[in-house]
Amino acid sequence: MDVIYAALQRRETAWPIPAGEADEVRAVLWAHARPDDALQHVTVNSEADRVDLLAYLVTRDPGSTEDNLARVHALISRGHQASPLMQRRYLPPAPPGH
Repeated sequence: MDVIYAALQRRETAWPIPAGEADEVRAVLWAHARPDDALQHVTVNSEADRVDLLAYLVTRDPGSTEDNLARVHALISRGHQASPLMQRRYLPPAPPGH
């Protein structure tokens, strides 16, 4: 299993963190996960300026960090593009490595 960290930056940091935010973000990601993402589990932690994500992936090619980063970025991007809630709350995900 490989673990990839990612974060989504909030559009507004002055608002209180919405109740149930972590569950909402997790649900969006699962709703847009594809079999080729190889997602096994995802954890979400709310912070004042962002949400932190840990994506747990099935290891396909040991040492293939770039592929894992690309898969997680694609998943988060799909979820962000498809979810009005995600678009309202968070900036689009930055490309891997930024």
